[in-house]
Amino acid sequence: MPQTPEAAQKAPALDIPLIIGTRWKLEDQSPKAFTQIIVYRGLHCPMCRKYLSQVRELYDDFLAKGVETIHVSMDTEDRAREAHENWGLDPIPMGYGLTEAQAADWGLYVSRAIKDAEADVFAEPAVFWVRPDGELYLASVSNSPFARPDLAELLDKVDFIQEEDYPARGTKAA
Repeated sequence: MPQTPEAAQKAPALDIPLIIGTRWKLEDQSPKAFTQIIVYRGLHCPMCRKYLSQVRELYDDFLAKGVETIHVSMDTEDRAREAHENWGLDPIPMGYGLTEAQAADWGLYVSRAIKDAEADVFAEPAVFWVRPDGELYLASVSNSPFARPDLAELLDKVDFIQEEDYPARGTKAA
């Protein structure tokens, strides 16, 4: 069973290629508030298309609150590029080629294809927020395409978190 990284601890490393021909490294990010990593299942997923379209609608609002976003999947470059273009996700960075080892580091559920249109293996959806210092603040990991956090609700909480210096939760040791 996957083990989600611990809140208020250093987030796992993430170094992933982007469809624009460069690399994206979590350690190089310097958002005002958070880096938002959105893991999507892949091009085959209509629920992902709908969810990432919502991300796109709120992208400028997230940026205005200091939240920088990246989309990441285990898809190939061609599939990621197709999703990015066909789903109208520009200018949000689109990462691809997430490995099973990286998925395990982030506590993601990984599935095998049950339909021909699906990639052979893919990560299930997740949303992570990482503070500028690399601390994991929020982790929402799902084993199903049907359970994802409400993006407008998350956006609405950024100011509260910043103003109240609201800590990461779920940190009590077992």
